[in-house]
Amino acid sequence: MVHVRASAIRARLDWVRTQRGPEHVEPIFAALDRHELAIRAAVTPNLWVPFDAYIALNIELDRRFGTGDLALCRVLGRYTAEVNLPTIYRIFYKIGTPTYILTKVAAVWTSHYDSGSASMRIIPGGCVVSVENFGTPHRCHCNAVLGWMEQTVIITGARLNDARESACRLRGAKACEFEILYDA
Repeated sequence: MVHVRASAIRARLDWVRTQRGPEHVEPIFAALDRHELAIRAAVTPNLWVPFDAYIALNIELDRRFGTGDLALCRVLGRYTAEVNLPTIYRIFYKIGTPTYILTKVAAVWTSHYDSGSASMRIIPGGCVVSVENFGTPHRCHCNAVLGWMEQTVIITGARLNDARESACRLRGAKACEFEILYDA
């Protein structure tokens, strides 16, 4: 079973509280059925939460507040990049380039997921981040990862020119690849 850190769950619940209102949190818990306890238990950011509970939460948020196409997961990924970045690291983001920050994606990946690996390669005008061997790929997760990368580039102060998923295991590719183009 694949796991994700509770910080991803907490960021999404924070998004609900701040963007939609705290009164919307309890109905979400109630709608999560068998995943409710795992989501409620995500009180400490470093706890591991089953990935399927994370997916159920994202799908429910998209159903309630999105358009049902999982595009809201990209917004949630951007929000997570913003709120889960400790103040001390903001300094490094401001003085580092997006390329430098995204070279650290492999270390960041293993601190947030217990499955798969991530790597980055430089291309003209940006980079490609590859996620390989992730146990349970899901469309909402790919959207969230893309949103996280977009916001990471923006936090560095660079201009984001484009961001897209250029390959996906769900479409038969060997790995999920995210192409991020920016001006540093």
